[in-house]
Amino acid sequence: MSPEPRRHVRFNAFDMNCVGHQSPGLWRHPQDRSTDYASLRYWTHLAQVLEKGLFDGLFIADVLGTYDVYGGSNEATLRAGTQVPVNDPFLLVSAMAAVTEHLGFGVTAGTAYEHPYPFSRRLATLDHLTEGRVGWNVVTGYLPSAARNMGQTDQREHDERYEHADEYLEVIYKLLEGSWEDDAVVRDTERGVFTDPAKVHEIGHEGRYFSVPGIALTEPSPQRTPVIFQAGASPRGTRFAAEHAEAVFVAAPTREQLTATIARIRDAVEAAGRDRSDVRIYAMLTVVTGPDDATARAKYAEYRSYTDVEGALALISGWMGVDLSAYDPDDVIGTDVQSNAIQSAVATFQQASGDTGAPWTVRQLAEWVGVGGFGPVVVGSGEDVAAELIDWVDETDVDGFNLAYAITPGTFEDVVEFVVPQLQALGAYPTEYEPGTLRHKLFGRGDRLPDAHRGSRYRVGAALGATR
Repeated sequence: MSPEPRRHVRFNAFDMNCVGHQSPGLWRHPQDRSTDYASLRYWTHLAQVLEKGLFDGLFIADVLGTYDVYGGSNEATLRAGTQVPVNDPFLLVSAMAAVTEHLGFGVTAGTAYEHPYPFSRRLATLDHLTEGRVGWNVVTGYLPSAARNMGQTDQREHDERYEHADEYLEVIYKLLEGSWEDDAVVRDTERGVFTDPAKVHEIGHEGRYFSVPGIALTEPSPQRTPVIFQAGASPRGTRFAAEHAEAVFVAAPTREQLTATIARIRDAVEAAGRDRSDVRIYAMLTVVTGPDDATARAKYAEYRSYTDVEGALALISGWMGVDLSAYDPDDVIGTDVQSNAIQSAVATFQQASGDTGAPWTVRQLAEWVGVGGFGPVVVGSGEDVAAELIDWVDETDVDGFNLAYAITPGTFEDVVEFVVPQLQALGAYPTEYEPGTLRHKLFGRGDRLPDAHRGSRYRVGAALGATR
């Protein structure tokens, strides 16, 4: 018998329309181009690099506020360029889609501050313009500064943010899945009828948070609902992902923590009535590589010399909702800390460090996040990195990696040049793209939401009144 084919490693690139997304201080490196974030040429070049490397997609993070928990102000954030200035991610996608054929785009947008009615139109528009290559990373928000600037005193409590998001997605599904029939647009020039009114339906939604009585403004796009991405790993976030997500991004500093997180997500997906493989799970990770091990390690040492410690602490404080300026560098984060921000970030950093086995100190947190952010860093030749990534997949059941950068686009160019060919030689990476939409590329089961997905219950012909 011939051996079973090796499971493929999958890649997304992790970036943000800002300076120095996950590596505070690295914008100062002479080869980093993140300061070109306001130039379309930066983004179109990056998209072409990633498509050359057969990446599943470019995952574009976003925040609608500044990190001002550290020291009670945004001064450290502004000095370090910690995710500010930051521009809108949606406006990048059309240009990148125009210079690529297959690359997917996962775009972050929150449910807290934009009404789902106009937002559904933006999603459908991008799905049309990309010919079905767009996904939506659903976030509920975690920065108090965003809430204040949107006229609120603070953001909703953590779990209520997910209750609100549940209804938000219900409205999106009703508009994109249940308003227009597939053949509503007839383009009948003889009768002068572009759309058959009998095949366009009001959704009649009346819920706790939203009232949306009318029809969707867009005709059905290739995927109707773009691929749903999600990154919450708290208990409530995991339940939300189990019901909605098709791709889940996680961050864990060790294989042991990652294995436990993935098992918990797949258990929840199964409990929601879906197959355990109905989500693609990507772990955040940074690769520093080169033609040989010595070159890669020299690069990593050089990158670490550019780390902005205060900028890293400002970033972590925002993630955790904890002002780390109040701690001594050698203090550890106690188990009594409560967070209304990213609860999984607090839980992760309260566990033992993967390097020492002891609790994380504030100093260690800053050093860890300094290059590549929340996830681990793999350093070595292309051959060594490929072997290690395969081990991660085999050991943890992760589908692939959401690759953060130390410098951009250099980190991604190195992965494409040195790691991808090694993975391909081992039969652990595709050699060509699957045709079709992003959803079909990820699962090979067509363009539309599968029948087991919660959104499918809102298709045309279903009872579309509010369900709460």
